[in-house]
Amino acid sequence: MNVFGIGLPEMGLIMVVALLIFGPKKLPEIGRSLGKTVRGFQEASSEFQNEFKRESEQIEQAMKTSAQIEPKELEATKSEQEAAGSSSVS
Repeated sequence: MNVFGIGLPEMGLIMVVALLIFGPKKLPEIGRSLGKTVRGFQEASSEFQNEFKRESEQIEQAMKTSAQIEPKELEATKSEQEAAGSSSVS
């Protein structure tokens, strides 16, 4: 088991030191608040990922829409230019 580059023996040592410093009554409370903090970071990360995916999908749709509109605009512009060219020739 390797969490944040810390192995099982190091985790055990950290737990023993924390038990000595904070005592057995305070340790569960510290564990709960640490768990809540980690959960908050996970939720924020998930929300950020969802927002990023949503924005990238909107950009892709906008690019597809502009790619479909662009050829139509080019055809309209060519038609206008041809009409203007034929009227100036007459």
